Parts: sequence; C-alpha cells; structure tokens
Amino acid sequence: MLQDRWGLDVATDNPAVIEGLNTFDTSFITYGTTAAAIWEAAGADPACVIAQAKAAALELFLQTGQSVAKARPWLAAAEPHLARATERERLWHAQVAAWAAGDAEAAISLTTEIATRWPRDLAAVKMAQFHLFHVGDLAGMLRVAETALPAHRDVAEMHGMLAFGLEEMNRLDEAEAAARQAIALKRAEPWAHHALAHVLETQGRCAEGLTTMLGFSDTWSDRNSFMRSHNWWHAALFAIDSDQPDAALRLYDEQVWGVWKEYSQDQVNAVALLARLEFAGLDVGERWQDVADYIERRGPEHIEPFLDAHYLLGLSRAGRNTAVQTLLASLREHVASQTEQQLMGRIWRQVGSNLAEGVAAYGRGDWRQVFEKLPSALQGLQQIGGSHAQRDLFWQLWLQAGAKAGAREAIKPHLERRIRDRPGVEKHRRELVALLQ
Repeated sequence: MLQDRWGLDVATDNPAVIEGLNTFDTSFITYGTTAAAIWEAAGADPACVIAQAKAAALELFLQTGQSVAKARPWLAAAEPHLARATERERLWHAQVAAWAAGDAEAAISLTTEIATRWPRDLAAVKMAQFHLFHVGDLAGMLRVAETALPAHRDVAEMHGMLAFGLEEMNRLDEAEAAARQAIALKRAEPWAHHALAHVLETQGRCAEGLTTMLGFSDTWSDRNSFMRSHNWWHAALFAIDSDQPDAALRLYDEQVWGVWKEYSQDQVNAVALLARLEFAGLDVGERWQDVADYIERRGPEHIEPFLDAHYLLGLSRAGRNTAVQTLLASLREHVASQTEQQLMGRIWRQVGSNLAEGVAAYGRGDWRQVFEKLPSALQGLQQIGGSHAQRDLFWQLWLQAGAKAGAREAIKPHLERRIRDRPGVEKHRRELVALLQ
C-alpha cells in the first residue's frame, strides 16, 4: 500500500501511479490541463483499481459518442483485482461503472458514500457534486459540500464547491461569502470566480460582475477549455446585460469560441452565447456555421438532454435542417427506448423529449409550437443539469417565441418577474415595453 495526496491508502507499490493519481485529482478539482496523466498511471499498474476507474472517468468526462466504449476497457482491466483493492477503491470503480452504464442514481449513491466516509478525498466530493448537478439535485450538491467542509477548511477549492452549492440553492449572501473566502485563500480559484459570477448575475449586478470577472481573467489562461471559456462566457453575459452587446461579441470571438472547438461544453457555451447575442439584437453573421460544423460531426449521441437541446439549437440556427431532422429522429428513438425505472430514463421522457421538440420548433420558426411544447419541459428543467444561468436560455427561447406568436398576456408576468428579480438590468424593462407596443 502507498498513500495518495489525501493520505488515503491505494493498493499499489508503484510511486509513479501515485504521482499520476495525484496529478489527476489536482487537475480535476482545479480545472487544470494535466488530467491525462491518469492514463499513463493506469497503464503503469493495471492492477491498481482506482487508477483504472479514474482513467475510465476521464474518458466519460470527454462526452463523446465513443466515451462509454473507451471507458469500458479500463473498468474491465480492474475487475480481476477488485479483491485486493481497498473498499474506497472498489467504490470508485463501482461509481464510474454505474456512470458508464447510465445509472445516475447508483453513481450518485456510490460517490456520495465515498465523499461521506472519506471526506478527505476531495476528488470524490467534486465527483459527487458533478453527478448531482447533472440531474439537478441542488440540495444534494450543497449537502455533500457541507459534509466535507470540516476536513478542508483551509482549502480554497472546498469553499468554491460550497459557494456554488449555496448559489444554486439561492442562498446568495452565503454563496458570495464562501466564494470570496475561497478567493482570499487562493486568488486563482476559477470555480469560486464562477460561483461569484452566478451570484452577481442572479442579483443583476452586471456592471460589477463584468469588472469582477475581467479582474480575475488573467488567472484563467492555463485552465482547461471548459473553465476558461465558461468564465469568459459569464463575462460576456454581464456585457450583454450591461448594454454592451458589441463587447460581448468580441469576447465570443476572442475568448469563448476557439479554445477546443471539438469539446461538448465549449460548443454549448458558443450556442448559448450566440443565441443571447441575437436576443440582444445583434447580427452574428456566419458564426453559427462554424459552430454547427463541429456539432454536426458529432452525429447523434444522446449523452444528456442538456447537450442535445443545445446541439439542436446550433444546427437549426445554421440552417442544417437535414442534421436537425437526423438528430431529432434519433433522439425520439432513444427516448422511446428509455425506461422510467431509471432516473435518466425518466428525465429523457418527462423533460428531454419536449425540450428537444420545442428547441427544434424554434429553429424552424414555428413559434406556436415552441410556445406549446416548451412549458412542460420548463417546469422540470432543473433535472437536465446546467446552472440557473444556463437553463435560462430555454426560458428566453420560450419568451421570444411567445412574443412572436402574439401570446402577450401569457408571457407578460414572466417579464415582470425578471424586472423584480433584477431591477438594475434595463434591458428587461425594454423587453416589456416592446411587448406592450
């Protein structure tokens, strides 16, 4: 036995494996660029169960149509060695296997157990939050962070995780305090910057938000493509809401799109920002075409409803009607094959299907269909994952379609609520005035 960076036992006698595990965990919790070290570490000791599990997890994080197939050999390689592994290592293997099998409930249960029994394992805490986030269990995200906090009170990343859980539960003052504590411990803590951005966005403190994010942006250049582009995405949202859409468009061109165009999350950031720029009245030109090129190459994957909805919007705005129909037909077959006995099956059937149909209708300009299809999905939207800010895209689609369909009385209360929630954002008032004209 050797020990990892958390002081926990690992069934290996190879120090290089421990180094690879530590590199992966550090990269995972800090959004670094060295997570791939786990693949070499797992190759160095095929009998190390937790190394094989984390190698498989990295494949799944890449969110491609081949991810599950690439993860399975790592998981299979560990199976003959489970008996000599520690209990924590066996649970790591089981939760990644559940994730690969699409069993979100089991993955959540197993990862939460690791985080609860071995709270020093901060990578497990992060993984538990990841799984919980992707099914919209926001209370669970906060609970797992609060459970681990006593073991990591001096760790900036722990306070960043706590801050995001608090923010998603709408405990905004506490979230801001936790984020600022994380930043006080470590200025270059991008997840804390992200949590703080959410607080400021929710409260409509847009000018302050833009200044704040630009002030931290020098620390993002060496982070992975998701964290780098997503924090810049938040900066662009602040620019839009501060009536600086041209500045937001420059951020799109210079920072948001182009870091890793093949990656799902970078594509999601691009789609969501281009749509919001159009809502703000900008002509984004041929930018949809470049994004759609990369989305179309993916083909139908159905990893998550959240992803498919963004892919459909990107393809439709680029006029890729054949690709939209292909993806939509495949998605319908996928939903039909799902069972409501599993959590993801229920989410696909109850939310994902109508969300996809509504987004596709928006793409073809069928405003009445959008207005009728989206509401049932919007009521359960939290379940598809994504943050408040990300999911708001679909509410905005519905409001846009409602205005174009002439459903003024139905959408007026929603616009009024936006003014109440974010009184400092002038564009909300303009939207209401435009509706009433």
